Amino acid sequence: MMLGQRIRMLRCGLQMTQGELAKKLEISQSAVGMYEQGRREPPYDLLIKISKLFDVKLDWLLSDSSEQELIELDEMLEDFFKAMRQKRGLQFHGEPLSVDDIESIIKGIKLGAELAIKQNI
Repeated sequence: MMLGQRIRMLRCGLQMTQGELAKKLEISQSAVGMYEQGRREPPYDLLIKISKLFDVKLDWLLSDSSEQELIELDEMLEDFFKAMRQKRGLQFHGEPLSVDDIESIIKGIKLGAELAIKQNI
């Protein structure tokens, strides 16, 4: 994946228009379009702004390797859920959570993720 594709993917992931991104970066909308199309390369200081705005590492943004490690949301959530199940003394608003409470929260997070993804289709 090339730089322009990554910028577009990040922007679309936040449901942001090119105009909105341009405003945040203090550049023109046409510049954003040219960066996404690969017709222009952003200067270094703008790359830093982009990486900070989207909270991604600069080396990931600039890498053109298609072999970048992809992390599945399922895998990330399962790791999080495993950690939740192993924690003792979890509380929510000062109230202790039971094992059933934790499982209900996990189901809620899964359902929320599925609904969020389906709404974007």
